[in-house]
Amino acid sequence: MASRIRGIFFDLGDTLLDFGQVDIPTIFESGARLAYDYLKSLGKSLPSFAAYHRRQLWAIRWSYFKSRLTRREFDAADLIARLADRMGHDLTEPQVTELAWLWYEPLSRCATAEPGLQDTLRALADGGRTLGVISNTFIPAAALDRHLEGAGLLDLLPVRVYSCAIRYRKPHPAIFRAALEQAGIGPEEAMFVGDSPQADILGANRVGMISVLKDPAGRHRDCPSQPNHRISHLAELPALVAAYEGR
Repeated sequence: MASRIRGIFFDLGDTLLDFGQVDIPTIFESGARLAYDYLKSLGKSLPSFAAYHRRQLWAIRWSYFKSRLTRREFDAADLIARLADRMGHDLTEPQVTELAWLWYEPLSRCATAEPGLQDTLRALADGGRTLGVISNTFIPAAALDRHLEGAGLLDLLPVRVYSCAIRYRKPHPAIFRAALEQAGIGPEEAMFVGDSPQADILGANRVGMISVLKDPAGRHRDCPSQPNHRISHLAELPALVAAYEGR
């Protein structure tokens, strides 16, 4: 099956970075506190923390619900800016970006990477392959890029397509095609690695990419969308790519 692999793309959460079991209400409240304290440091007029937290939580839940009905992603940075305007806060773009990061920062601390991930990505990039991320997320791109930079991964992943930026979510073909277009390669030359049969494998299969399911616990043996390959760890990918290229 010798074939040149010119691009390898990854889902972000629980594929490239593992978040494990997360207590979302606690994480959200921690982010709200960081954001609240930041706004106070800017001298902004604020209600009680409980009222601020409640208002932000309701807005996120409603936006999330609406995005699932419309099948279009929202960008939390836009939501943060609108809510700030309603409270009479005149925030600059860098301040909105910082506020978005503070909301996400407690969740970012839950993420771990498998040992040797940087070395694995460098091996995959060897020979001029393009690496990238294709992720379903309403978390702003600037916050996710900051997280990847802190993890030492940003420069290894030059192509990054987030659903919040293009509004389409996996498995919609548009989000995969956007990454392929940025990389300048065809789907038959690209591999996509993800942990979700419905979002990742179905979407990659639809556009003709080589699909790889990361399934360390073997939970998805009987899923409708079957991957071309299965792995337990990302460290298995260099050997898989070598097999495709007849090495």
